[in-house]
Amino acid sequence: MPANDTLELSRDIRQRELIPPDKLSTTKATVVGVGAIGRQVAMQLAAIGVSHLSLVDYDVVGVENLGPQGFNECDVGLPKVTSVSQTCQAINPSVVVTTANRKFRAIQFTGGVFFCCVDGIETRASIFRQIMSRTNLFVDGRMSAEYLRVLVAHDEQSVKHYETTLFSAGEAYQGPCTSKSTIYCSNIAAGLMVAQFAKWLRGCQLDNEVDFNILTNEAGTS
Repeated sequence: MPANDTLELSRDIRQRELIPPDKLSTTKATVVGVGAIGRQVAMQLAAIGVSHLSLVDYDVVGVENLGPQGFNECDVGLPKVTSVSQTCQAINPSVVVTTANRKFRAIQFTGGVFFCCVDGIETRASIFRQIMSRTNLFVDGRMSAEYLRVLVAHDEQSVKHYETTLFSAGEAYQGPCTSKSTIYCSNIAAGLMVAQFAKWLRGCQLDNEVDFNILTNEAGTS
């Protein structure tokens, strides 16, 4: 058997009981916003073996993104989706990655699992209301400095809960990802988001919300 075939058959051998390969192989994942949290989500999805990954972001890599978002210095000036796509395919060449270096257009979303990693509550609300009827699972990651919040919408109850978090921008806590962020907080947030996805693949009960304050070690779920 060729070395590449052996590698492909073995790469998920230690996760198969936790992440069903048959369901994973038929799942399309879309990540909108591939900065602090979204880059980590995309990399984890590539590593576990999502077959089709769509990345959407209009931004380019800046020097200020290197420390808190983990981009390489050679990525500065590149579209974030280009850099993240290259990283994902280096992690797992079998993943089919499509990219869009622009703002998200709901009309082009054709279904699957949706990871919302954008800044701004109004942007989240707009995306959610346009695509929720077409997605199997909606996972939203929010972060400010060392505080993170992961929200999941997939059924009537969780959709209602998520809608209560879509307050106006004027009411939102003033601390978007672009002002203060750390790579370790975004890694934890991404891990919790992908963990909810893995639970969904297994048919487990999901959390509507997970909150974690790294500084005070306070955590909560609902």
